[in-house]
Amino acid sequence: MKSSDRSMAGRLHVPVLGVEVCKVFEGEDLRVFFEGTVGAGGHAEMLLEGHPEIEVYIACDRDPSALAVAKPRLARWEKKLTWVQGAFADVALHVKGRGLLDGFLIDVGVSSMQLDQKERGFSFQEEAFLDMRMDPDQGLTAAEIVGTWSENELADLFYHYGEERRSRQIAREIVRVRGRYPIETTRALADLIVKQTRGRGRIHPATRVFQALRIAVNDELKQLEQGLRAATALLREGGRLAVISFHSLEDRIAKHFFRETTQFETYTKKPVVPTREEVRQNPRSRSAKLRAGIKRGGECDIKGSR
Repeated sequence: MKSSDRSMAGRLHVPVLGVEVCKVFEGEDLRVFFEGTVGAGGHAEMLLEGHPEIEVYIACDRDPSALAVAKPRLARWEKKLTWVQGAFADVALHVKGRGLLDGFLIDVGVSSMQLDQKERGFSFQEEAFLDMRMDPDQGLTAAEIVGTWSENELADLFYHYGEERRSRQIAREIVRVRGRYPIETTRALADLIVKQTRGRGRIHPATRVFQALRIAVNDELKQLEQGLRAATALLREGGRLAVISFHSLEDRIAKHFFRETTQFETYTKKPVVPTREEVRQNPRSRSAKLRAGIKRGGECDIKGSR
């Protein structure tokens, strides 16, 4: 484990909506469970403690540093755990030969650990290279997007993935400035955006652009859609699916999925949000939403789902 991983392991946080996630699976017979992404292992710890009947817990994360933190935390269940470094969208490959799943948890987006590792380039609070890759072995970085995409491509990205109203103005300035010098660090990009937006609003002016870049680098929305389709195919009848999202684009995908699919009965009539106490203790949880459903009868071929 890297020194940074050890320091994170020493201050493990309480998982977002942990009690509410456990309630979704309360009273269920969970023999085979899949979680993506496992992060620091907080949800896994609560579920494994609450469900001693679990025989196989597949813990998936694209980020090897997250797995390095989760492994010692969950060491007492070592014989039940299967560790996977990869995307949860590829769950069909990860669970091959395990049979149907009893439970499936999707936790979307960037983790507190990743935000706190300044060298990963997810946060504009610290100076770092514009990386933003959850899997450090993948090719595309945020710096490459900022440095090579056209003005129209950048504007569309910031508008559709970041819901940034000043997307065209910011994209135009990026293209103008990068003609003189590269924009390769978090601070350089954040400062440029602040100048274009003339100060702070309710949130930092760079928030939406950084969100858009992160989603694009990691193909997060497509990953979520594929993961939901995989859950449809791989959960047994009566199996439960829970999805935690952190911004409106992700939540919209989950909401439409549970609303429009005929293969799930909605478990959460409205999205479950953190309590005031949880938000007070962990401000980063304030935008989290939990949706869940119960698999109806009739299995679906994953190749045939659209």
